[in-house]
Amino acid sequence: MGFLTHVDGLTLLSGAIIGFLAWFVVRHVLGGFFTVNQNERAVLTSFGRAHRALGATSRFSEAGVAMREDEKERYDYPQLQVIPPGGPYFKWPWQRVHKVSVATQTIDMARDLEDPSANFGGQMLEAVTKDQLNTGLRGEIRYRISESNLYPYLFGVKSPIVHVMGFFVSILRERIANFEAPPGENQAVVGVSINDLRKNLRALNEHMDRECAASTGRYGITLDASLITAIDPPTEVESALAAINTAHNHVSSDVSLAQASADQKIVQSHRAVEIETLKAQAEVEPLNAQAEQLALLKASGPGALEAYLRNVRLALYGKADRLIVEVR
Repeated sequence: MGFLTHVDGLTLLSGAIIGFLAWFVVRHVLGGFFTVNQNERAVLTSFGRAHRALGATSRFSEAGVAMREDEKERYDYPQLQVIPPGGPYFKWPWQRVHKVSVATQTIDMARDLEDPSANFGGQMLEAVTKDQLNTGLRGEIRYRISESNLYPYLFGVKSPIVHVMGFFVSILRERIANFEAPPGENQAVVGVSINDLRKNLRALNEHMDRECAASTGRYGITLDASLITAIDPPTEVESALAAINTAHNHVSSDVSLAQASADQKIVQSHRAVEIETLKAQAEVEPLNAQAEQLALLKASGPGALEAYLRNVRLALYGKADRLIVEVR
């Protein structure tokens, strides 16, 4: 009886060992293979530590070009070994795969990921202009995760997109508060910055792209473009601003008409001068030709010019009805 019990125990133990080995093979050997999609990049960690490119940091990489020197010291992240699309790849049980999508994504610039009710439910972002008007901004941001600087996105910052949105909004509000029309530009209404902002949306978007280029090195997210599409003034000044713009348009129209009339008169004056010049040249040309002929006659020999003048007088005498001769 005791022998049978011992045999049964060994059978159970061997069955448990075989079952554990089968589970381990299926779970961690066969299940250790993975692939990376075309729009994804992956980073492998062993016991929580990411595999790094030896000695390389973001300070001396392409991601650190747009950062200031003080930013390079603060955001000096190690460069990681990035697994490209493809596979199958293999990982051990103590390793973990971190996949990220590098496809371009879009988000409303007024969206607050920590408080969805902020900014009128993520519909409009407020900012104060240089003339103390609280104006609304609408638009979106295109961004993508930078595969050249994945460390801050995966391990350096808790919520990278939240930090990037705060970074973008702070730069945008500072720009709105200090925005002035480019020098030499014919400003629509002097002292009303909303008009200047509306006329220079493209310049404003380009400024945001330049100023936010450091987000790649700081947070591992590249801002591809900022698309500010609308600037809405406060409702209490909308009608007054519309009246000012209408008056300006009338003045601009009158100035344009006066300029066109003046340009037309200038063109007519130039044409009249050209016509009179051509008339004068037409009158002078026969005289010049006759002078050349007389010079040739004079040079041909003595008495030729006197004979020519005598013949001219005779022709004139033939045409005259009355002749008055001076008596000496």
